[in-house]
Amino acid sequence: MTTKTNSPLAAFLTWVAPVETREIRAVVAAFSLFFFMWAGYFAVRPVRETVAINFIGRENVADLWLYTALFSILIIPAYGTIVARLRRSVFLPSIYGAVALLFAGVGIAMQTGGMTSVIGKVFYVFISVMNLMLLSMFWSFLLELFDKGQTKRLFGVIAAGGSAGALAGPFISDVAVGTIGPSGVLYLGAVFFALAIACQRVLLGVWSQRTAGTLTEDKPIGGDVFAGVTSIVRSPYLIGIALFIVGISAVSTLLYFEQLRIVEITFSEQAAQTRAFARIDWLVQLITVISQVLLTGRVAKRFGVTALLTAVPLAMVAGFLLLAGAGTFALFVVVIILRRAGEYAFVRPGREMLWSPLDKETKYKAKNTVDVPVYRGADYVIAQGQDAISKAGVSASHIMVIGAGVAALWALVGWWLGRRFEGGSPAQQDSASVTVAEQRT
Repeated sequence: MTTKTNSPLAAFLTWVAPVETREIRAVVAAFSLFFFMWAGYFAVRPVRETVAINFIGRENVADLWLYTALFSILIIPAYGTIVARLRRSVFLPSIYGAVALLFAGVGIAMQTGGMTSVIGKVFYVFISVMNLMLLSMFWSFLLELFDKGQTKRLFGVIAAGGSAGALAGPFISDVAVGTIGPSGVLYLGAVFFALAIACQRVLLGVWSQRTAGTLTEDKPIGGDVFAGVTSIVRSPYLIGIALFIVGISAVSTLLYFEQLRIVEITFSEQAAQTRAFARIDWLVQLITVISQVLLTGRVAKRFGVTALLTAVPLAMVAGFLLLAGAGTFALFVVVIILRRAGEYAFVRPGREMLWSPLDKETKYKAKNTVDVPVYRGADYVIAQGQDAISKAGVSASHIMVIGAGVAALWALVGWWLGRRFEGGSPAQQDSASVTVAEQRT
């Protein structure tokens, strides 16, 4: 995993992205970690749908959305306890290892005929919560590893590792499932997470070298297990980030249900529907990777985080209004690709940068609270609301107008957060965001 500064890879990275030679090793390790983690998740995600159809029952899947939201809330004290009591060098690789073991265990159950409805439901809910928790944990550590200026330059190219993994995972599953079966895909996902552990160890080595002899050395963070919740309630800045996440969820959920509706009326055959979804996914990930490597860091460096946080919401205002006037499939494809690729390439790195000036307890505990239960809870509430207004007779075009209003509010929150971030340390502007743990250090 060591990377010489005069290697072809180093030359390529410094050419395509604003990466300095001293940062090459950390960037390559972070890129690789994100790649293997996301390849493992996206390789296994199709198995989740297979489990839902064959072991849970399609008619019972909707109920699991509520269980997913509840589990997202219950995980707060468990994760808070882990962060408070264990060193990062212990709990970060251990969580990846736990995911690998779960994948292997479910794979054994499928292969040996021991798969049951209960195991299927646990697996479905776990993987639906796990992806957000892993993302939150991944970015929390990178926020310790890189400073505020580095996050602007480097988070785009690092995020491209996840997008590349999201491309490779389902492609490998598609090619291999005919030979190794769904259980084999689960074993493959376990291998990917084992490789992610190796990359995490490299990152931990880089971090330990940088923090040797400082107050940020590897030790338990400590503090209250519910500190994530209390710090959010007391901090306008963190409440703003939570509202921004709700905006992401609202826009994504509204477009998700519109996607189901417009694909259903456009394509009558199931194969054509599946092909449409697959092509959208491929286009999204391809555009995302290109944008993350070539654009994100440069846009953040030149125009600031505010641009990353507001460009896509403002584009979605126009997109929703266009769909309200002419909801064609071709127009919808443009809007959905713009939303998803834009979120992965600009919104996601931008929202992660917002945490960089804050203390480490906030980065781990409050961030996980916002990224998991707030996100999944918003998904459930907004999905129920969209279903209710649809059943009340509100037309699809009127729902798109509502979406435009939601996107406008999302852009406003993003603008406010960007201004707070660019104006200096939010922790200095909002003393409530400085936790007891930070004061102890």
